[in-house]
Amino acid sequence: MLPKILIASTDARRFSFPFKRRHYARDVGVAPSTANHWLSTLEASGQVVLLEPWFSNRTKSIVKSPKLYLADTGLLCALLNIGSEDALHQSPAVGAIWETFVFAQLRSRERRARRAGSLFFWRDRTREVDFVVDVGGRLELFEAKWTELPAESDVVNLDFMRKTVGKARVIRGAVVSRTPNSFPIVNGFRAQAISELS
Repeated sequence: MLPKILIASTDARRFSFPFKRRHYARDVGVAPSTANHWLSTLEASGQVVLLEPWFSNRTKSIVKSPKLYLADTGLLCALLNIGSEDALHQSPAVGAIWETFVFAQLRSRERRARRAGSLFFWRDRTREVDFVVDVGGRLELFEAKWTELPAESDVVNLDFMRKTVGKARVIRGAVVSRTPNSFPIVNGFRAQAISELS
């Protein structure tokens, strides 16, 4: 039965919205307690990760549900029957796959820096920032975009969050993309090559 829950995990919508355990159990067709047991097993084995939301008194974020990520983008692509680069480019889930890949890179970076529990996401009623790294109260903000040329419109949520929490708390904001080289976008935000995410 574990493959059934993994396949349900690959629904691209699950990467865009907070993860609701009861909806997940319903979609898979099992009791919530069974789904919780399966998810606990998958978490313990390192197959899935639940990314918690970042909170602050100033943000008034209403989202308390985590986001679900498969820990391995190769497994994600296999479950989605994506076996080639062309199939990846054609997939409607390409944005979710890229976000999962960026998550894996950030998670690895935080582990190497020995900063457990520093990686989050942020969402309020209408906006989301894909990844927030909290290092001693100082924040790095990241959006994951499947593009080679991020634009000013790609930093709108980064800018909103920076204004909400206070500019002094945000030490860095970037759109992690397929660009070959990092470059400035606007207002101190950068397009960042995935290879430079260290």
